[in-house]
Amino acid sequence: MSTRALRRLKGKQRGQEALDLGDLTLGDSPEEQAAGEEEQLDTANSKASRRKAKKNKAPKNVSNIYELIGEADNEAENISPDEEAEKPDGNKTSGSEKNDNRGIKKPDQKQEDASTKSLSGDRGKKKKKKKKTKVTSEGGQEAVPDDNIDLLLENLEQTNGLSLQNEDCGGSDRRSVLHVEHRNLNPETELKRYFGARAVQGDQRPRQRNRQFHRSTWMTSPKDSWPRFSRPGISMTLLQSKDGIQFFTFEHGRDYQQVQFKFLDAVESMDPNNIVALLQLNPYHIDSLLQLSDVCRIQEDQEMARDLIERAMYSFECAFHPLFSLTSGTSRLDYLRPENRAFYLALYKHMVFLEKRGCPRTALEYCKLILSLDPDSDPLCMLLLIDFLTLRSREYQSLLQLHQDWEEHRNLSQLPNFAFSTALCHFHLSQQENVDPEESDKERHKADQMLQNALIMFPGVLIPLLDLCTVQPDPTVTSHAFFGPKSQIGQPPALAELTALYVGRAHSLWREAAVMLWLEESVKEVLRRVDAKDPLVEDCQNKRKQRYQSAPRNIHRHVLLSEIKEATSSLPLEVTSQPVMGFDPLPPLDSVMSYNRPERQHVGATNESTLSLFFRSLLPNFNFQGGARQEDDMEVARAGQELNQEVNRLMVAMRDMLANIRFQEPPREDNPYRDEEEWD
Repeated sequence: MSTRALRRLKGKQRGQEALDLGDLTLGDSPEEQAAGEEEQLDTANSKASRRKAKKNKAPKNVSNIYELIGEADNEAENISPDEEAEKPDGNKTSGSEKNDNRGIKKPDQKQEDASTKSLSGDRGKKKKKKKKTKVTSEGGQEAVPDDNIDLLLENLEQTNGLSLQNEDCGGSDRRSVLHVEHRNLNPETELKRYFGARAVQGDQRPRQRNRQFHRSTWMTSPKDSWPRFSRPGISMTLLQSKDGIQFFTFEHGRDYQQVQFKFLDAVESMDPNNIVALLQLNPYHIDSLLQLSDVCRIQEDQEMARDLIERAMYSFECAFHPLFSLTSGTSRLDYLRPENRAFYLALYKHMVFLEKRGCPRTALEYCKLILSLDPDSDPLCMLLLIDFLTLRSREYQSLLQLHQDWEEHRNLSQLPNFAFSTALCHFHLSQQENVDPEESDKERHKADQMLQNALIMFPGVLIPLLDLCTVQPDPTVTSHAFFGPKSQIGQPPALAELTALYVGRAHSLWREAAVMLWLEESVKEVLRRVDAKDPLVEDCQNKRKQRYQSAPRNIHRHVLLSEIKEATSSLPLEVTSQPVMGFDPLPPLDSVMSYNRPERQHVGATNESTLSLFFRSLLPNFNFQGGARQEDDMEVARAGQELNQEVNRLMVAMRDMLANIRFQEPPREDNPYRDEEEWD
């Protein structure tokens, strides 16, 4: 139905307030009367054009509302070009806008026709009352209805120049890849798609008694069992906005800093009970929640571990800046700042729980969210994981688009996971039933070529992959020098780490029978090309020798967080020799510190022995370095050594004395050799 017909219809309805239709009342509510008064202003300018149309038509006495709707529909269809040209200036737009408006009105017109046929007068009237038209404002922008939130946000972005949603992203090449949808951040959306809403929600009804009212959030749903939320002292600040990209950072208040210092003391005590006691006083302290979640997970209390992570995410989301957007892909957080790292880790741990829970699509959305926070540095190296989650959620086109957009500046094909996953994507696309045979053959040929190139570039993947898939390889494959043990031993250390990570994580994707047959055919073709001295084989061998000598720090951090034993065993010694904390694993070497922890006063020597602790228990004022108060460091060290020697001599003497002590037992009464005068 056209806009002109709807306005005419509403104008007639305003003049028919006293219609006697029995139980059906056409009286407008106060809101509808206010809307009608606004539309009267629009129709006042078009009275002259309406009079021309009314001269040729006799007025009718309306006794049925459905006749009025039908008449308006007929009038809308019979509008002449002259009448179309006589529309008021307020509704004139360019040709492209007219086409867009017509395209928008078609679904609404179908809804109006359906409501006419349904014989429900009230329902049909409500739809017509809600329908509003776009009116061009003086500034050249279109006035948007209040209930259309997306268009309101779009106009707000254009006026302020800030990209709150994904339409005006600064990086146009990354917009489609890093776009996150709010509804996909909720795992219940995916579970309802699998099992239905009734199976997921059941008969859960919120209890009105003693119910706590929490803030509405996107990432987590607050639970009534959580402690009452109060501001923990975390806030978010906008540092700068450049080229459509906003850079934010979290900040710790003074009280939160004191709690953070207490948390570090509790971690050094190596006692989880101290962290529990700290959380009882500060139930929304982020690092305590992350550390205690790891403790619960190690103790196989998965439900409590997940609940603690969700509580940390809720605390973060309550501290978001008004301009910080989860979905736009243009909000950045610097991992070099310690205050921001906890947000990365909370998102990562929550993503892992979602993947184990059987929600790979939701986990993929969080993976894209983490990647969008710092796509250039990628501190948690999410590019090593996003392909696995994309294949799990069967979003094949999304992975291929990511590979196509980022291959030029990130060289994704040099990563083993992308080399094999893109080939697997093309294979799954060729196996779909709704694909044309010609297109299927094209996808299959591309999959064969990409898998063969991946096997030639990374031959060390095949044998470990078959072992984890419990598949016995052919003797011709194991005995061949290209796929034999030599390919495993001759790998550079960084490549061995990447290979072990991919095989340990994605081996379940290759267990399907069709995929395994396809892999077998490709392996035979690769062996034929190797025996035929294909130049690509030598080229890939030279690339493996020159590259993959040392992995960057973010890859080591990703391997530690993944906890895949095949990959952690290949970490270098400089990583495994240092302690790894769950709340900040492998921190960057060039961290940007906003505040420092005060130095603790250590009493006594730093390397206290058991003897020094023994003397301190006997003499509280005993100081192991009490006699060595000299300015020269060498003399202090020499005095400490002499004191150690004297203490050691004393301990040896005490040990000999205790060893030589013999206690004589008193004689028994039945001892025949007892001397009667011995005790006299």
